[in-house]
Amino acid sequence: MNLNGTSAIVTGGASGLGGATAEALSKEGVKVAIWDLQEDKGQAHAETIGGVFCKVDVSSEDSVAGAVAKSVDAHGAPSILVNCAGIATGEKTVGHNRETGETKAHKLENFRKVIEVNLIGTFNCIRLVAQQMEKNEPQDHGERGVIINTASVAAFDGQIGQAAYSASKSGVVGMTLPIARDLMSIGVRVNTIAPGIFMTPMMAGMDQKIQDALAAMVPFPKRLGDPSEYASMALEICRNGYMNGETIRLDGAIRMQPR
Repeated sequence: MNLNGTSAIVTGGASGLGGATAEALSKEGVKVAIWDLQEDKGQAHAETIGGVFCKVDVSSEDSVAGAVAKSVDAHGAPSILVNCAGIATGEKTVGHNRETGETKAHKLENFRKVIEVNLIGTFNCIRLVAQQMEKNEPQDHGERGVIINTASVAAFDGQIGQAAYSASKSGVVGMTLPIARDLMSIGVRVNTIAPGIFMTPMMAGMDQKIQDALAAMVPFPKRLGDPSEYASMALEICRNGYMNGETIRLDGAIRMQPR
């Protein structure tokens, strides 16, 4: 895909992986709409890169539909969608209180919320944005758009307490190929990036000892991933017209241990 002059939507684009991707796309001449719940950060980042901000709950049909309308009005039909919005919780299927010995089952509402945001939210954005992509004039080989989803190495190596998160990210991986097949007739490619441990704002708030311990788990290079490296992979997927229906691990060869 030729990027210059196209438009993109980046969910979770106020910071972290999405923020870096929004910035990288903007530098390539792409008009970017940032979708996020973080209004202050999202608006500020959008202004910095010359884009537009939409406050969006990706799990809500009405919220996403409204953001699609605003983004199309500002930049025209999008050629690129990068889904980075997501949440993570840690909760065992059955937990034990060490002091009382009591057991506690995983809260069903917590499991459901992670699925609604990470999996249903991703699909919600895909279906409504792809509908707009079909309106684009085709580029080389009939390409009208590219969609990039964000899974996680937890889709394959889920750790203790990650049942909900792993299930949601495995779902993203699992729907990548069928959606790519669904959208082949309109010239839209679909791929997924499964990042390992990256230096996101959430990670930056952790104690340095925890950061160092996590970095030591990575075979090579022994450090946390930088959001710019995720953004670089996203740009390559956009440019490489033969990349379709694939999930790419971006993780320094890490394979997560149980805890």
